[in-house]
Amino acid sequence: MSFDGFDPKFSNFPDYILKITEEIWEGRGFSTLDYYYAEDLPVRSPSGIVIGKDAVKVATAQMLVENPDRVLMGEDIIWSRSDDGHYLSSHRIVSTATQTQFGPMGHAAGKKLVYRSIADCAARADVIDDEWLVRDYGGILLQLGHEPREFVAAQIEAEGGPGNAKRPFSPAMDVKGPYKGRGNDNEYGQALADILNAMMNAEMSVIATRYDRAAHLEYAGNVTAHGHAGADAFWLPLRAAFPNATFTIHHQIGRDDPMMPPRAAIRWSLDGLHEGWGPFGAPTGAHVHVMGITHAEFGPYGLRREWTIYDQAAVWRHILLHQG
Repeated sequence: MSFDGFDPKFSNFPDYILKITEEIWEGRGFSTLDYYYAEDLPVRSPSGIVIGKDAVKVATAQMLVENPDRVLMGEDIIWSRSDDGHYLSSHRIVSTATQTQFGPMGHAAGKKLVYRSIADCAARADVIDDEWLVRDYGGILLQLGHEPREFVAAQIEAEGGPGNAKRPFSPAMDVKGPYKGRGNDNEYGQALADILNAMMNAEMSVIATRYDRAAHLEYAGNVTAHGHAGADAFWLPLRAAFPNATFTIHHQIGRDDPMMPPRAAIRWSLDGLHEGWGPFGAPTGAHVHVMGITHAEFGPYGLRREWTIYDQAAVWRHILLHQG
């Protein structure tokens, strides 16, 4: 039996997301994008925005040329449904790949990669028509032996210098897509929102009160950490680098499903000036837009597992283009 106009071969919305991801990537089903992707869908990522399924085809093929053995494994899909019939999946993916060909990430190094992406995809009746994608690009570069700042500086030079280089995503370049949902009002989505808002209001004490002491943490830059100190070492320097930037929650989901711990997904941004010391060095005054997505699971002692991804390379591009 089909659900809400989707093909009967999909038993539910997570099944739809998992199966079409495998079909497109491992199955090399690029032509299926003509059916599964809307003609003019916008795909926003920290590096910019592309419009239309043809642009998605090109980007997909380019990544597979460089990493032909890439496998995308869906760790979790945290989803919600809006009143207009749209479904939104916040799809956390762990990818394995080998860089065997020259491409956007440099000369073929033959190195094995393991990295995460989170894709927020809005779909209705078999068709994805709005998307936000955050990949741990900094973690990829570090695994390949590149320092993100130097790599981005070389990219900008190769693109013709700051006057001609590609601009990273900013709200000014965004377009309105068909998805208008904001998630749901589940208590676990609100719990994660409360934690993030507290940290962005400089209440870092929330880590000690709301995180499990044994929390397992996966962060941007291919970082695995544990416990209160691990969370503090990630969130405090990020906020300190952009102390007056505006923190905004754009989408919020909570779920409590059978055989799964209570969990949440939040897409957020930091938008403002690089005015503080932190992971991006000395303050530069650059206007930066950080697009991030956080997934979390909760247990009896608080937040017990967290995944937060943002693109460090895109942040460096904001900063270096400002510096000229």
